[in-house]
Amino acid sequence: MVRRRFGLIRRLPSGRFQASFTDPNRRRVNAPETFRTETDARRFLDRIEQEMQRGHWLPDAGLGRRTLRDACEAYLDENPRVGERWAETCRRNMRLHLMDLLDMPIVTITPPIVRAWHAKALKGDGGRTSISQSYRLLRSVMNVAVNDGAIPRNPCQIPGAGSERTPERSVATPRQVAELIEAITPRYRAAVVLAAWCGLRRGEVCAIRTADVDLENRRVRVAKNWVELLESPRKFEKDPKSDAGKRTVTIPPHVLPTLQAHLEEFAGEEFFNVGRDGKRTRGNTVYQAFVRARTKVGVDISFHDLRHTGQTLAASTGASLADLKQRLGHSSNAAAQRYMHAVEGRDAQIADALSTLAEQGDAAKLPKRF
Repeated sequence: MVRRRFGLIRRLPSGRFQASFTDPNRRRVNAPETFRTETDARRFLDRIEQEMQRGHWLPDAGLGRRTLRDACEAYLDENPRVGERWAETCRRNMRLHLMDLLDMPIVTITPPIVRAWHAKALKGDGGRTSISQSYRLLRSVMNVAVNDGAIPRNPCQIPGAGSERTPERSVATPRQVAELIEAITPRYRAAVVLAAWCGLRRGEVCAIRTADVDLENRRVRVAKNWVELLESPRKFEKDPKSDAGKRTVTIPPHVLPTLQAHLEEFAGEEFFNVGRDGKRTRGNTVYQAFVRARTKVGVDISFHDLRHTGQTLAASTGASLADLKQRLGHSSNAAAQRYMHAVEGRDAQIADALSTLAEQGDAAKLPKRF
């Protein structure tokens, strides 16, 4: 047996050499294979010693031999924070953007390989949003691998690669919202009202019960979200993303007649929005009806932009960020602020008010902050 400063080497009866060492937990670890010469065994121990000194040594290298495909699937299946809709999106992005990496052992995916993959993806035809989503998935999976001791560090080191630059969303005017309500099939007018003036998401519009709508007290209760997967016929109801998503929203008085008419003519016994068959309205049905209406009106906005419009108009009334978070069901300031805009003409009003303040010296004349 050859004694060294680090590790031990002994010659086996077969003539080959076995190397072993003591890990940081003082456990004896044998090399995964024997060596033809003592020099080979010594080189192995020198490498292990250097990895330990640099903090790169892994107690279980077997996990690092898993392919990225297996690691991604395990992450999507085992992470309780990953919903079915997001898992579907991630698997689609794996097929579209991560094929070059999926069959590689995760321990072999280095920062240069990630940079080369990312540069190639950006030069392709894929959308920037889905590429950013793919990078975030890769980074998250590698973070888990680091925590599991499968790899020494995360190879995803590209600044800003996981950030999505969301284009400025469109905002409709109150007149345009009124025209959309008038143009859409009468059965779906309530959906536009709830999205634009109460800030409900399309899935929330489809999920609310008739009992959730209290027109006498001008309130609508949001407790569930209806989800329709894109690549699967599966549809299901679930709780909102956060506790803030469960909320009660006050209905503006001017849209009460529209909702009252819907309640009397179109609402179902269980669900407030139903199709002609009396079953819950599907989100895609609402969307298609809205597309036809916006074409008639000549407005280039999405259905989700109606919610964005409601947030912006609420901000223009002087509502605080806390008010807006509560009304739209956001748990963070950043999420609420994505929907806030300077309403056209508001800056001119503030400038006029500043002149009034200068002339009269009355701070109460200033517009409210929002």
